[in-house]
Amino acid sequence: MKKKKSIILGVVAAVVVVAAILVAIFKNAGGNLDVVGKESVNSFNTILQTIPDKVAADEMNAGWSLTSPDESVRFIWSEDYSKSPLHDVMLELDAKPFLDAGLDPNKLPENYVFYEGDMMGNMSSEMLMVGSKLGNDTLTYNGAPTPLVAYEQIVNKYRNTINYHTSLDHYGVKLGDGNMFEWAKDLSTNSATNENQDKDIVFVLNPEPLVAAGVDPEKVEGWVYAQVPVEENGQTTNVWKLLKHFNLK
Repeated sequence: MKKKKSIILGVVAAVVVVAAILVAIFKNAGGNLDVVGKESVNSFNTILQTIPDKVAADEMNAGWSLTSPDESVRFIWSEDYSKSPLHDVMLELDAKPFLDAGLDPNKLPENYVFYEGDMMGNMSSEMLMVGSKLGNDTLTYNGAPTPLVAYEQIVNKYRNTINYHTSLDHYGVKLGDGNMFEWAKDLSTNSATNENQDKDIVFVLNPEPLVAAGVDPEKVEGWVYAQVPVEENGQTTNVWKLLKHFNLK
């Protein structure tokens, strides 16, 4: 009986210790155990402040856009999901490299749209858009919406859309079907001594639907076809991706 009692007391003591540790973590996180969500907001703000000339309102998609330094691709996120016409988070791409690599637009899946656009002032550009619809929420703000606060709405309402890519030390927004927009957690440590130094921001495409639509992924000019380590079900596996990455400093 004494032995059982001591075991029970030991278990209780262990539970108390674990609870104390969790409380300490909770306090250190500013009362929020979702450290990834909270810190992704801070690091995304750093990206916005690093290339402010590439951040702009996007009236067509009822939100904001962040354009790549070479102006060939944009990450777009809505500020009001009840008003965004197609996707709430998306990438808009220059379609020419994919067309030159064999793309048949008629074979693209439903999450892709092919159209004539005016991206970056190119009035007759052929464009691709891929993304996902998060919901139909009418989002409200204290004051005028900003790019950062619109991003925070994703964290607060659709947290499973925010990803932390351990192998690259990146945060990211999942765009559905393996497509993503990622950015470095800390630009100050993403230096020339780091193998990921040229990956401050990364536009990520799942090549499979594009290959099914006729694209030779190794011939898409300006994009890198490579295997990327991805965490799935607690294990790391390598998957093929099309990547367009940039160093911002």
